[in-house]
Amino acid sequence: MVNILLVCSAGMSTSMLVKKMQEAAAKDGIEANIWAVGDAESPTNAPKADVIMLGPQVRFLEKKMKDLVKDEKPVQVIDMASYGTMNGEKVLKQALSLINK
Repeated sequence: MVNILLVCSAGMSTSMLVKKMQEAAAKDGIEANIWAVGDAESPTNAPKADVIMLGPQVRFLEKKMKDLVKDEKPVQVIDMASYGTMNGEKVLKQALSLINK
């Protein structure tokens, strides 16, 4: 089971992307727990994640999140094109590639 946390400003815009990522994971037979939270909830959710993906609109939080997890897990901004088109399959692959590094 892989745990993927998406962080955005309020947790709303990424909820659609979470659904698309869950659909892509199910299609590929990948057991994944994928959820989205706003920045305010990220400190309590980060310890549960294997990878943290940031919405492009909160890319300024990247250093804060990396400091929070102290290099224990990957943190990366979601590709803007993938986010804009809600390409759950591509974002899922981006997240999995970070975990498998």
